[in-house]
Amino acid sequence: MGKDVIIACDFSSAKDTFDFLDKFTEEKPFVKIGMELYYAEGPSIVREIKKRGHKIFLDLKLHDIPNTVKKAMSVLSSLDVDMTNLHAAGTIDMMKAAVEGLTKADGTRPILIAVTQLTSTSEERMQNELLINASINDTIVKYAENAKAAGLDGVVCSPLEAGMVKEACSKEFITVTPGVRFADGEVGDQVRVTTPERAKEIGSDYIVVGRPVTQVADPVAAYRRCCKEFIG
Repeated sequence: MGKDVIIACDFSSAKDTFDFLDKFTEEKPFVKIGMELYYAEGPSIVREIKKRGHKIFLDLKLHDIPNTVKKAMSVLSSLDVDMTNLHAAGTIDMMKAAVEGLTKADGTRPILIAVTQLTSTSEERMQNELLINASINDTIVKYAENAKAAGLDGVVCSPLEAGMVKEACSKEFITVTPGVRFADGEVGDQVRVTTPERAKEIGSDYIVVGRPVTQVADPVAAYRRCCKEFIG
């Protein structure tokens, strides 16, 4: 499976999103549509970006009872996105229901991945606030194993955990890793971060990059730098 760079289009409107995407005259980057943009613009934004020829990771992180997630996934499957996700904390039954809902009549479906722990979560917060007493690494590996058992394709984890997830679940198990920053860039509100080059070495399949590409003077140059460092 080829590696790819996904740009997090965390904009609040269609106009801002298309103003940004219009800068890319040669490439059609893989884009992530998250809660902010999806809740502002609805399914039409997904259809429009798809029509423009971009692959889409619809990042809504579903987490509810199995039946609700199954029904929601069956609605999302009609949008023809390339990847979508849910929270692994919702249990194996919820993840199995999600696979069922997302799978179309012809047996095809987008890549489905589970969020293990958000990259803004530290081990201290996880233990003190969520009362999860295991280490963050053990928790992430266990959640990844649950996702694999449920029939998912992979997980969202920080690049620092990609190697241990693959070791536990197989090389084919996909790791999608946010928390990527250039070595000379700002870290922002994420605590488990690394560079595109290091993410490649550790074993990430996809890196998700937001502000280091979207909030700079030359996004196209930043995107190309990411691709060069991560894909080669």
